[in-house]
Amino acid sequence: MTDTRPRGLYFEEMQVGNELSSQGRTITETDLVSFAGLTGDTNPMHTDAEYAKTTQFGERVAHGMLGLSYAVGLAWQLGFMIGTVIAFTGLEWKFKAPVKIGDTIHMTAKVKQTKEMKAVGGGFVVFEVRLFNQRDEVTGQGEWTVLVKSKA
Repeated sequence: MTDTRPRGLYFEEMQVGNELSSQGRTITETDLVSFAGLTGDTNPMHTDAEYAKTTQFGERVAHGMLGLSYAVGLAWQLGFMIGTVIAFTGLEWKFKAPVKIGDTIHMTAKVKQTKEMKAVGGGFVVFEVRLFNQRDEVTGQGEWTVLVKSKA
């Protein structure tokens, strides 16, 4: 038998100021190659080591969207959204620093704002999200807005 009960946090449990931090995930060459194949973004700064040596970074860097995508996955793994998020409704994101092969990234999500929406059975939660490398440098940051179920 499969347990399908939500284990995430309900709207009423999302308090402004609450913050969660993820575990780390190390970026590999396979990640870059797979992401380029999946998206079709074969920009040589991500896929060509010799070309990348001529750029300001001096080596290949991960796609910015790869880091953002992994931040979403790391947040999901924390469990606070499982079964309670109705929809991911928006995001604003700034790419602050490159993520390189071998970097270990982690993210934090802090509840910035909540707005109850009884008509849809929950409310909007705005998270301040930051993506860090292993040196605790911010590589990306922004806001994610999700619609979350109410308990009742």
